[in-house]
Amino acid sequence: MSFWSRVANVFRGDRITREIDEELESHIQEAIDQGRDPDDARRAFGSVLRSREDSRDVKLAPWLESLSADVTFGFRQLRKNRVASGAAILSLALAIGACSSAFRLIDAILLRPLPVADPQGLYVLTIGGTAPDGSPITSDTFEYPAFRVLRAAVAGQAELAALSYFSRNGITYGGPTDIERVYKQFVSGWTFEMLGLKPAVGRLFTTADDLKPGAHPYAVLSYDYWTRRFGRDPKVIGKVFRMGKPYEIIGVIQPGFTGTETGAFTDFYLPTMMNDRAINAANWGWFRIWARPKPGVDTRQLQQKLQATLNGYRQERVKAWPTGTSSEKQRAEYVQAPLSLENAAAGYSGLQKDYRRSLAILGVVVLLVLLIACANVANLMTAQAAARAREMALRVSIGAGRARLVQMVMVEGGLIALAASLLGGVFAWWSAPLVVRLINDGENPVQLVLPADWRVLGFSAVLALVVTLAFGLIPALRASAVKPMSALRGGEDPHSRRRLMNALVAAQVAFCFLVHFFCGLFVSTFERMSNQPTGFVAEHVLTLETSTKEGQAAVYWELVGERLKAVGGVQSVGISSWALMSGNAASYGIWVNGQSPEDAPYALDVSPGWLEAMKITLIGGRDFRATDQRPNTAIVNEAFAKRFFNGLDPTGKSFETEDRTAKGSKRATVEIVGYVRNARYQDLREPLKPTFYTPFRSDKEDPPDWATYVVRTAGDPAAMIPTLSQAVAQARSGFRVASARTQTELVQQHAIRERLLATLSLFFAVVALLLAAVGLYGVLNYSVLQRRREIGIRMALGARAGDVARRVTSDVFAMLALGAVSGLAIGAGSERYLGKLLYEVKTTDLPVLAIPAVIIFVTALLAALPPVIRAVRIDPSTMLRSE
Repeated sequence: MSFWSRVANVFRGDRITREIDEELESHIQEAIDQGRDPDDARRAFGSVLRSREDSRDVKLAPWLESLSADVTFGFRQLRKNRVASGAAILSLALAIGACSSAFRLIDAILLRPLPVADPQGLYVLTIGGTAPDGSPITSDTFEYPAFRVLRAAVAGQAELAALSYFSRNGITYGGPTDIERVYKQFVSGWTFEMLGLKPAVGRLFTTADDLKPGAHPYAVLSYDYWTRRFGRDPKVIGKVFRMGKPYEIIGVIQPGFTGTETGAFTDFYLPTMMNDRAINAANWGWFRIWARPKPGVDTRQLQQKLQATLNGYRQERVKAWPTGTSSEKQRAEYVQAPLSLENAAAGYSGLQKDYRRSLAILGVVVLLVLLIACANVANLMTAQAAARAREMALRVSIGAGRARLVQMVMVEGGLIALAASLLGGVFAWWSAPLVVRLINDGENPVQLVLPADWRVLGFSAVLALVVTLAFGLIPALRASAVKPMSALRGGEDPHSRRRLMNALVAAQVAFCFLVHFFCGLFVSTFERMSNQPTGFVAEHVLTLETSTKEGQAAVYWELVGERLKAVGGVQSVGISSWALMSGNAASYGIWVNGQSPEDAPYALDVSPGWLEAMKITLIGGRDFRATDQRPNTAIVNEAFAKRFFNGLDPTGKSFETEDRTAKGSKRATVEIVGYVRNARYQDLREPLKPTFYTPFRSDKEDPPDWATYVVRTAGDPAAMIPTLSQAVAQARSGFRVASARTQTELVQQHAIRERLLATLSLFFAVVALLLAAVGLYGVLNYSVLQRRREIGIRMALGARAGDVARRVTSDVFAMLALGAVSGLAIGAGSERYLGKLLYEVKTTDLPVLAIPAVIIFVTALLAALPPVIRAVRIDPSTMLRSE
């Protein structure tokens, strides 16, 4: 009989048994028909049961039959213990779901390869440096003149392409008020060919499209945007839209490719030459350099060639720097900055850098929760195995081998893990997008590819197998090691099982302490970062990033501002080069008394009335006037006065700064006319830096084509976005709002990572606490059941309730203390790994250490209360009569 026939017969057990019985009966009947006595015929044939079993072994696969029987028996056991089985499945499902969800996020952000040709052969150039505090930093920003030199130097060894950071801009297919916000990215004309991408319709960029500044206003759409916006209409080819200037759509990229910026879906791709103002700017970094080495090229040799070329280029660059604008140390660090090639198979973005450590910590937390759940279920199965000691002894007595018993118990554990994995998969399917929504800041949502493909399914399958072994193997081995004579006499020693269960309790408590310890750190970090003063009032402030077709004089920007002031519900309006906390920043070298600091202060161009709109307090002096000129007039903050004027009011004093124009840079004398409170400029984490504000640019030679209107409203600022956007477009031809965000959003976006860690760690802390409480309750309840006779005797001899409670809980609470101390030691030593994620919080802070201990202790008392009450209510006479 073939193998597959024997396998199929396993699922036809009753039918096979009837067929075997009929065949055996036919043989006996044949002997009777030949004249044999029926009894002699049956005795000569032998045992019917043995013959049936021998025949079944021929027709069936015995190992599969035993496995099938164990599955049926295990399912009956789960139904018999519905409450315990349900608790085990739910706790494991939550833990498995959390692990699967965390893996989906980690895979989408850090591991999933780009859908391009040979993603492992892609690299991004980065440059090392040193922060003002001496810590190492890495930059991936380059200027286009440097890119030209680097690409030419390695033309025979690798292909380099410039890909800008993605940004959100307003475009219109119709009137000036019909603004649609999309994500765009400038790319070299040969980028798509380098990545091996093909068009879905139309064509992609070629090298010829990216040779002359402003010559080819073309755009390529992403497949996702084409589907969402145009319903895959092929007539989109040739359509024109405006993004400051008109662009023609020439193609749509193949499906699946959402861009190289992990965490964002790019809608439009434009040739780098269309960013014509930045092409020749030697001090404007606005893109990353991607590299694909040619076959057979050693990346180390390529890196050395690029390093030497960059050093030479920068050596020439510093020769053109104005005298006194930097120290010899700064020049040396700039020229000798180390260059590296970082693999970019999974894409490359700021999201990856910001969340790499956070996701690692998240993975550790969910792993701890999984271990708590495994220990919990292991305790449950150990208790059930103890209750089934007599059953196991009987099985051994009638010939069951140890491997057979291990298989039976492991199958039951496998059923629990299978059910938990299915529920956990549903939880992971729902929770991963939820976590992404927690990361989002509203205006710039994080977009991730989260498919349930073979990577996720494979991880879930391996996780289910590991979990089954983790919580099922030890109880199975202990259950199979039962001694029949001792178990059947009731003389088995329960203490060894209690020691195992107590050890698992200690592990649970240690893991639970760590989860709560991490939770305390992240919640404290988020609270302190969110509640720190910013120096301005963000509520009721709307920022309108506005662009023009070409540079406009300051007077025209002010005319549009006056139009905004006339809108109902507007209280005040100011203009700045960009909004505070928007991620943009500018630093200018200064000289005070002939001395120049190594770390240049922040600078920002603002209009009269901007301080009022932001409600930044003026300490001394005055606000800007319409007659003040840039850069000869400035308002400085407290940090500036403290650093350069010994904390005294600097109004009326002066300093020198760089005056950067289209023709170059020179030194200019600046008079301080105002003195204001410190205000956050770029980040919530960095110390408050010296900052000086200058009048909004009025250069005739280089008028701005981009600025931000800061509008303070009486009501909800977000509700006024359409009205104010229309007012900007109507005030003057060519002015368009590219992006509108509330100042509150701009501030909150800097604490997204901290909010994510605080929210998730708090959730997992609650889950871990519940799991630990259930595990502790299970151990104590089992201890009471196993020691009922002992407790009855002690109470009959005069033991008091307090003595009984102490004896029942002493071992477990000792393990509780051991677990807490172990968790405390591990947590206190984790600062070197968590330091960069914390803000004004240390792992050795007393509240951070004490609160988890108190929470776990109180929870342990509550979990211990029902078993203790049951123990002290044991009736000695009833117990002894039953024994």
